Amino acid sequence: MLSSLTTIILFCTSLQFPFPFVVMSSDTNQQQLEAAALLRWKTSLDNESQPILNSWNASAETPCQWLGIDCQNGRISQLNLSHKGIVGTLHHLDFSSLPHLITFDLYNNSFYDTLPPALGNLTKLHHFDVSRNSFSGNIPFEISFLSNLRVLWFDHNFFTEKVPELFTNMKFLIDVNFHQNMLTGQIPSSITNLTELRSFSFCNNQLSGRIPNEIGDNMRLLESMALCDNSFTGPIPASIGNLTNLKLLGLQINMLSRIPPEFGNLQALRDLRLFMNNLSGEVPVEFDNLTHLQVMTLSVNNLTGRMPQNVCLGGLLRNLSLHTNKFEGNIPKTLRNCSSLYTLLLYGNNLTGNVSDHFGAYPNLFYIDISHNNLTGEVSPLWGASSILNGLLMSNNMISGTIPYQLGYLSELKVLDLSSNRIVGTLPTSLISLPLLYRLKVNDNKLHGRIPVEIRNLHDIRELSLAGNDFDGAIPIEVAECINLQVLNLSINRFDGAIPTGMGELSFLQVLDLSQNALFGEIPLSLGELRSIETLNLSHNFLSGSIPWSFRETSSLVSINVSYNELEGPLPQSKAFRDAEFDDVKNNKGLCGNITGLQRCHSSRKHERDLVAIIVPVVGACLIATVAAIAIFLHSRSKKKDVEANVNDPSKNLFAIWSYDGKMVYENIIEATEDFDSKHCIGTGGFGSVYKAELDDGKVVAVKKLHEGLENSKSFTSEIQALTQIKHRNIVKLLGFCSHSRHSFLVYELLEGGSLMTALSDDDKASELGWIERVNIVSGVARALHYMHHDVSPPMVHRDISSKNILLDWDQEAHVSDFGTAKWLKPESSNWTSFAGTFGYAAPELAFTMQVNEKCDVYSFGVLALEVIMGRHPGNFMPFLSGASDTLLRDVLDPRLPLPESDMVGEVAAVVAFALRCLYRTPQSRPSIQQLSAYLATEKSRLSESLTFIRIADLCNLHEL
Repeated sequence: MLSSLTTIILFCTSLQFPFPFVVMSSDTNQQQLEAAALLRWKTSLDNESQPILNSWNASAETPCQWLGIDCQNGRISQLNLSHKGIVGTLHHLDFSSLPHLITFDLYNNSFYDTLPPALGNLTKLHHFDVSRNSFSGNIPFEISFLSNLRVLWFDHNFFTEKVPELFTNMKFLIDVNFHQNMLTGQIPSSITNLTELRSFSFCNNQLSGRIPNEIGDNMRLLESMALCDNSFTGPIPASIGNLTNLKLLGLQINMLSRIPPEFGNLQALRDLRLFMNNLSGEVPVEFDNLTHLQVMTLSVNNLTGRMPQNVCLGGLLRNLSLHTNKFEGNIPKTLRNCSSLYTLLLYGNNLTGNVSDHFGAYPNLFYIDISHNNLTGEVSPLWGASSILNGLLMSNNMISGTIPYQLGYLSELKVLDLSSNRIVGTLPTSLISLPLLYRLKVNDNKLHGRIPVEIRNLHDIRELSLAGNDFDGAIPIEVAECINLQVLNLSINRFDGAIPTGMGELSFLQVLDLSQNALFGEIPLSLGELRSIETLNLSHNFLSGSIPWSFRETSSLVSINVSYNELEGPLPQSKAFRDAEFDDVKNNKGLCGNITGLQRCHSSRKHERDLVAIIVPVVGACLIATVAAIAIFLHSRSKKKDVEANVNDPSKNLFAIWSYDGKMVYENIIEATEDFDSKHCIGTGGFGSVYKAELDDGKVVAVKKLHEGLENSKSFTSEIQALTQIKHRNIVKLLGFCSHSRHSFLVYELLEGGSLMTALSDDDKASELGWIERVNIVSGVARALHYMHHDVSPPMVHRDISSKNILLDWDQEAHVSDFGTAKWLKPESSNWTSFAGTFGYAAPELAFTMQVNEKCDVYSFGVLALEVIMGRHPGNFMPFLSGASDTLLRDVLDPRLPLPESDMVGEVAAVVAFALRCLYRTPQSRPSIQQLSAYLATEKSRLSESLTFIRIADLCNLHEL
């Protein structure tokens, strides 16, 4: 039987109508089919996404006018919805209805789930881009049917399993990108036959095995090859030398073993990245042919011999990183006047020679680190001409001479590290007037003289280390004007006089070391008021008097050393002094306290009189309280029957708890807590106090009793609504609740590990949280937030992710608690709200807008993750972390734990890397928890080298390499 369309064609032909009329009718019908397919797909998308596609409606004359749609000859040829923020899947899109599609672009949205095999129907497709979404699962083999493809971009998703042999029929492919997924196995061998290919990337996956030996045999047009951050082994294939058009080669972060001499053929190469492999032996002399290089990074390998000698012969080199190898000999002469140089990292080698001869003026130089070598000579005055220099690091060499005053011309300088050399002379006044300097280290040299009062000009200084020199005189009071100081080390000098009282105003100071000087007088009362201080060393001086009582309030202090002074009197009753060892207080005039080896403090008559003065009022108050308690007890008995009646009346919702008799449990809780006696209290927060209660059946629960006046508060009902509707392994379980004028409380499972905040603030508990446990805690919180943000409909945001709201069980597994501020994100609502959260964890945009979304939780998660790794709230250290290019990872790890073993270094580094991404100021720049939780669950970072040289800047850029 003929279809209706066939009938129309025959009829029109018999009447001798023009053929174009028949084609137009056919196209109109097909266009309607295409429009219908897209409209059906639109209805399957997330409710918030559908308004974005308002122009997609059946009343439109043609879909060619719709958002993201272009047509050719009346048929839909392009579907481009990039950067639209759409959430949904592709499973309801009928691809067979779009046979003329040439471009399919969903770049940078929130599509998820698997790719349907029906994509193989788009046989005319040229441009296929689903990058930067949340697609997962395997890549369907049917993609190989797209034989006309030119561009295939799958990067920044969560594809897993092996890459199928996709490329056998794709002879026109120009650009392939699978960057940052979770693909396993080997590179498909069929890719080596793509003769038109210009660029491909498989970076940041879990590919393994050897790079195919024939990879460079046919792809002679290739300009960019990126296989970084995988687990490739063996030598780099010599056939890569055939790729004479190659401009970028990224093989970094693998386990490759040898560089072939054929690399000398790559004379078009601009960017060569081989860092963090297992490369050994010498760099082939053929590297001298690579005169067009702009970037060369061979760092963190086992390379020996001399550095490449002609690295800047072409005058184009901008970034050279050869650090952490075993290079020997002099620095190449071609670097002497390399005016194009922007960054130079040669630290951690065995380089020798005179630095004065090797370096000239570099007008474009931004950062240089030649530390940890065997270099000699003097710091050249020519460095003062490097007008944009941000960091100059020459520590741990044998450099001598003086510090040239010309360094004071470097108005952009932020980091200067000349420590552990043989430098003499004084500190130039010009140097300590630099406005942006935030790290100055000249410790362990032979400097002398006084600290100039101009030190007050270092407004941004965070770390100042002058230790191990021969400075003398009084410590200038102007040091107190360096208000952003976090580390101040003036130890092992000849400073005398009193400690400046103004140091107590350094509110961000975390480390203060004044040991091994000739300081005298009393310890200023203000030192005990340093609210951020963690390490204080005043040992080996001539300090006298007693230790100020203000140290009793210094809760942040972890380590204290006052040994070898002339101090006397009792030790302050603070944790740091209670945990101190005898070596920390020994050799004083008359200190006493409860430390083994130290004499006990004896009460004098004056102390007894003081004690009586304290005890009498307290006893009197207790008697008054007892009388009041008796009165309250008698009054409560008179109301007992009313309470019991209410308990037995379910309609009044006095107590709701599953699988328990409400009246029995209520009475049991009142009895177990002795009517909420403070001795059963295990924690107090802004909304209530938490008590431990053991029920008659032996079950131990946690009971949060609301503070008076909050019985009917929104937070109470919010927490009940949230925890009765969500269930997850990493979310605390609500067992029941009581809402009554006498008692309002919630009953949870008891997590014996207590809060994360308590665990991190207690040295003993913190030491039990090893690096494995800490990474698991971060992963557990990520899983809970992933569930709330992506697996619950509508999504829920917690709004108060902080260490006080993370509880630990016996196995140190994390459970998110306290949902009093949680909010459901309703599609029909703008989700504006009042401020909620904990200062220090709340996202910065909440300071000027009250529109809440998932990215607020992401920011708080980033702060929490750093707190877990650092062992303390990062506080004002967060901007310092992201901006300090030379900050070492090891310097921010919790010092109470030994450094992580090699198998954990990558895990810890991954947490820090993603935590920093969570702290971006703009919400749109932060990753989703879905991306975070998937990464933390599966990524096997290759940062397995020693922590000695891993920098925060490396982690900030880890996924941008």
